[in-house]
Amino acid sequence: PPPPWVHVLVVALAAGKGLEKGPLENKVLDVPEGTPVPYALYQFQASHLEVDGFRLTGETEGKISISEDGWLYLEQTLDWAHTQTHTLELEALVGSEPVEGPVSITINVLDVNNHAPSFNQTDYIGIVKERTPAGVPFARVFATDLDDPESPNAHLSYTLVSQIPNRDNTLFFQINSNTGEISTTAEGERLLKAREAVIHSRGGDFSDSLKKRFDDFCTPTEDIPYELNPFYSCVQRAESRRLNPLEDPDFTLLVRVEDMGGESVNALNGNARVKIMVQENLWVNPGPINLREQLKGIYPMPIGKVQSNDPSAFYRLVQKERELTFPFNVTEEGDILLTEELDREDKAMYILVVFAEDSYGNEVDPPLEVQVVVDDVNDNAPICEEELSVFEVQELEPTGSPIGDLMVHDADDINTPNALLSYSLVSQSPSSVFTIDGISGRIQAKQMLQRRDATEYHLTVRVNDPVFSTECKVLIKVIDINNELPIFEMNDYGSHNLSEDTALGHTLLTVKATDADDPGTGSSHIEFHITAGNEDGVFAMETDNNGEGRLVVAKPLNYETASSYKLQIDARNPEPLVNGLEYGAESSAVVSVAISDVDEAPVFAMDILDVTVPEDTKEGATLLKIDAKDPEGKEILFKMEGDTKGWLEIDPATGEIKIKKKAVLDRETVEAFHFTVVAFEKANPELSSEREVSVRLLDVNDNVPKLTENQASICVKKPQPIILTALDADANPFGAPFTFSLAQGKKSPNWDLSAVDGTSAKLTLKKSPSEDKTFLIPINIKDNAGMGITQKFEVRVCNCTELGYCFTEPGVHAGVLGMPTTIGILSGTVGFIALVLIIAFHRIKKDNQKKALLGETDAIL
Repeated sequence: PPPPWVHVLVVALAAGKGLEKGPLENKVLDVPEGTPVPYALYQFQASHLEVDGFRLTGETEGKISISEDGWLYLEQTLDWAHTQTHTLELEALVGSEPVEGPVSITINVLDVNNHAPSFNQTDYIGIVKERTPAGVPFARVFATDLDDPESPNAHLSYTLVSQIPNRDNTLFFQINSNTGEISTTAEGERLLKAREAVIHSRGGDFSDSLKKRFDDFCTPTEDIPYELNPFYSCVQRAESRRLNPLEDPDFTLLVRVEDMGGESVNALNGNARVKIMVQENLWVNPGPINLREQLKGIYPMPIGKVQSNDPSAFYRLVQKERELTFPFNVTEEGDILLTEELDREDKAMYILVVFAEDSYGNEVDPPLEVQVVVDDVNDNAPICEEELSVFEVQELEPTGSPIGDLMVHDADDINTPNALLSYSLVSQSPSSVFTIDGISGRIQAKQMLQRRDATEYHLTVRVNDPVFSTECKVLIKVIDINNELPIFEMNDYGSHNLSEDTALGHTLLTVKATDADDPGTGSSHIEFHITAGNEDGVFAMETDNNGEGRLVVAKPLNYETASSYKLQIDARNPEPLVNGLEYGAESSAVVSVAISDVDEAPVFAMDILDVTVPEDTKEGATLLKIDAKDPEGKEILFKMEGDTKGWLEIDPATGEIKIKKKAVLDRETVEAFHFTVVAFEKANPELSSEREVSVRLLDVNDNVPKLTENQASICVKKPQPIILTALDADANPFGAPFTFSLAQGKKSPNWDLSAVDGTSAKLTLKKSPSEDKTFLIPINIKDNAGMGITQKFEVRVCNCTELGYCFTEPGVHAGVLGMPTTIGILSGTVGFIALVLIIAFHRIKKDNQKKALLGETDAIL
């Protein structure tokens, strides 16, 4: 028990603070870490009048105590980083016997910002190559904070304090405030340059290579040792700097990390340095490479070169597209070779992907995409798209009227002069009455044409590019002027009825019209169009070449939207009418359409019904409300089918779906389920529609990790660790990885507990007892969200057989029976005595009945 002065101090502190008091019942208390001690938390008052003390057990860690009159108080400050929750049990005592309780007490330790963030290193090294794209990380700093990671106290923010050197006040580097990743700025990408260094050949050794080069290119006037030669020592320093950038970095960055997101003046911080070396980037894209098609020369032909930053790299070349032929290769020295002539008309550009790899196939530089552009040469002649190009023109068209454009194609590059075409007329028959635009190929009439002069003209057109020439044949037909109107066989096609469920494409009627112009020309061809009464596009006209048109249903009919239509159909020619002639009533017809109502099934407002709810949604809560209506406005009802779990109920009148009373949604039972909602007419239930509803349950942390086994044994002579495994039915982030700990919160003299993986831990016996002994070890297991309980795990430490099973040595426990055995013997003895008594009572009763029967017989005699 605590000394008396502590009790007096606790009571004094409690009286001064006016803390709570209350009955002995389950209690949850929140206490900030670092609270000065002694500190009174709460006074528990037992209902039993003779209580003279309390007993506190559980995760006290020697920091939490109870006074004789029920004051729960702190003896030592709490530390959130060490333990976030203390689970305790409290009993009221009379003497040493519990008379009330136990009750559960949970003390949640509240985090305060009392830990400054710290980097995992004081000095970092970063190596960046020239022309590294801005924003691409090349180094990263990392800091941790022991405060609550779910609170702003551990929300870290990284900043770049300074860059040394910083000439012209230009920052070449930046840091991601959330991740600590360091990358170049746009200025750094453009301006960073490496200092000169020694370049090695493939497989070269620095020391030998340097001495050999010095001997090859320098002729000393006197014999000076390498180490004393200024040239040699200068290059040696440059190479040493390459191997150890810490000695002489190009840049030094001072970075800072702050908690509270860096947004508070009270934020705590830490600092680190990043020493950066800029390396020359030899890995440069040589593209785009321009090559002429049909290039003559010796193949394979070098067309470009790549050089890795790793002198020992091996090069590999692949094609980005899936092509049948790939006429490229790369040598061991990085020379890109073309293996055959190219044809731009087959493929105008290739994308080569060059890899630099080590001997194991690992990339030592990022892949390069090299574009090879095939330049055009004039190796294709113009081609007429039609063997004979046919045009029509009405007679008496004004002079200069366009006849048509001659279509010619040249396979050469249209963006070069190789495909620049020019047109000229070679011949015209029977007379020269046409001209052609030399650039566009447009043919025009130089005079008005009349059919009495000629009904057809034949032209030959020469088409030239800078090298080649082609001749195209043209036929021009002079057709009759459109001086006749199309005339309907009738102008009123009467009234027609359609039900609103008529199928799309249904032909309502066929209309006919005639035209007296020359047959087979645009002047006599008739097209039909609905020009009035069809604003919503429900109907359409289909036209053939025989002067007939079909009125068809193009969109679904809806009596409730429109119950009737009066359509106007016009007959028109594709060729314009002659001047002064206009379409009149004879070229139009009308038709009336009445739509009949059909009793339709109810219609849902939505086709897809998906719902997502937490699994702890309470009974009576509304899951969703079904929205459906009857097209005719009739009363509808709802019903539900397929709810195999029986969790839901639907209001037949409103369609509101709720969770049934006493129903408990459980994601661990089923993560998603489906059911069907049926909407039907009240007066005609057979007329119905249905929709499938999909429900997905979101996990909540309603399960704790539990041990799969609660007992085990260890052999004294060969103690082996016990693997504890736990399972949690919840999903991420409420499941694994688990945190295993001994419930006392401190190291045990006998046991050690260490993690194996996210779901297992290893329990190791540190010190074997002198005799067989059973331990009841409290194991605390928490899930990834910090939720868990303390569970008892029984371990028997014993002598074992060769097969590893515990046995009891003869004589050691002679005459001593365990509790189960004692209970079994007592139960058997009591059962035997009861059986004897039952048999005795039964025999006595039987003898009495026999004597009574004999007495009656004597009386009769």
